[in-house]
Amino acid sequence: MSEIIFEAQEDEMDGGYVATAVGHAIATQGETMEELHEMAREAVRCHFADGVPGAMPSLIRLHFARDEVLMP
Repeated sequence: MSEIIFEAQEDEMDGGYVATAVGHAIATQGETMEELHEMAREAVRCHFADGVPGAMPSLIRLHFARDEVLMP
């Protein structure tokens, strides 16, 4: 099973979400989480349909990381 991993985060400037694939020239965004999911699927389909070497991944993983600031 092959997978592609996106680093995803909330877009603090414009709202919504942005995601960038690790190891591939793929970036996408969505206003809602559901839209981000669909846009990531579409971006992967388009990227691998353009003749990029390798098989189409069977799994798309969105990895969210966030910073939390705590006061002592």
